[in-house]
Amino acid sequence: MDENAPLLVIVDAANVVGSVPDGWWRDRRGAAERLRDRLAADGVPGRSEAVEMVLVVEGAARGVESVPGVRVEAAPGSGDDLIVDLVDRAGDRPVLVVTADRELRRRVGESGAEVAGPRTVRPT
Repeated sequence: MDENAPLLVIVDAANVVGSVPDGWWRDRRGAAERLRDRLAADGVPGRSEAVEMVLVVEGAARGVESVPGVRVEAAPGSGDDLIVDLVDRAGDRPVLVVTADRELRRRVGESGAEVAGPRTVRPT
């Protein structure tokens, strides 16, 4: 583990947005933008170390732009597959994946990522 590298936090936008029934389905892109903005403002509550924040979007949320503090990655296909790829490319740096998706949690866990649920970045 590269202790000098900032924590890479990868957020599964579709899963986190979908965790709260607040009408997100009427405007998926807008919901992803609101999540991006909250991440840029709040980071990961309870974590004081430096982080690199990546928000993975897919489907109707493609086209959401990056902002200072949050890099947005648009999945050309499955968001889960892109998240697994990002974890694999992280090498020895510490990675936290934020999702409630059981299969994705299993896949990234096999690659050594820490996993946390949506409430980590979206308290209810």
